[in-house]
Parts: sequence; C-alpha cells; structure tokens
Amino acid sequence: MDQPTAEEALRRLEPLVGEWSLEASGPDGLPWPGNARATIEWHDSGAHLIERSTVDMPESPGGDGGDTAPPSSGNAISIMGCDAANDTYVRLHSDERGICRVYQMSIDEREWKLWREGEPFPQRFTATISEDGNTITGHWVHKTPDGQWETDIREVFRRVT
Repeated sequence: MDQPTAEEALRRLEPLVGEWSLEASGPDGLPWPGNARATIEWHDSGAHLIERSTVDMPESPGGDGGDTAPPSSGNAISIMGCDAANDTYVRLHSDERGICRVYQMSIDEREWKLWREGEPFPQRFTATISEDGNTITGHWVHKTPDGQWETDIREVFRRVT
C-alpha cells in the first residue's frame, strides 16, 4: 500500500519560513503600539516548523489591566507539522501567559488558516499571503457566548529576512 510522504505537505509550509515583524490591531482597526517579531524556521529534523515570537504590545487585550486576560507581552512558541497520510496540518501553541492551544491548520500558495472549535475559546485565523511572499495579512475571530463570530485581532506579518 502506497502511503503519501510528508515531502509535498511540508513544502507547502515554506512560505511561512523567515523572520517577520508583526503589526497588530483590535477590531476597531486602530494599531496597538509596541513591537512584535516572529522567527519561523525548520526544526533540525526537517519535519516541523518552529515559530518563536516575542511580543510587547501593552495595549492589546489585557494589557491595560482592565481585562481579565493577561497582556499580550512575552514569548511564545508554536510547532507546526503535518499528517501526510491525511493531508492535514496542526499547530501547537503555548506562551508565557499560560495559554496552550492546539489548532487545525491549512495552507496553500496564497492562504493560511488556523482554527479551533473547542471551548472555552473557539477561534479562527484567516490570512492571505502576498504574491511576492513578503507580507501575510490576516485576522483572528472568536465565537461570542451567543454563537456569533466577531473580529478579535488583525495581524500583518512583514518579512524581515
């Protein structure tokens, strides 16, 4: 029985590889001041991508102390990989705020999606990869208690290297 190999599936992740500066804004579109960077690189095994990010955006959710969420500051790490036999992707995320989440993921030449349907915080990310591969523009939505999806965060990744 022929089993697909991971080679083609992993090749689809290549547009994410690089060093990125990040810009973020809330649902109102107003940018959050601060700095954020992400480095996405292949693990030594070549079988996974490792994303390391550093965020210092005190006006993001929780950053003003008036929200129960911790501020979006600190370090985070994500591991992305595939199940080639099923042509599926996953992203495991954790950060210094104590948040740990598993996302389903899809990617092609121009679109990157992440989603998780589980409680307590169902959310989705949809992004467009520019033709030159140097900009990824996306937004996160989350499900409200009444079941509606609303914009949470808008993000722009700009390739540094």
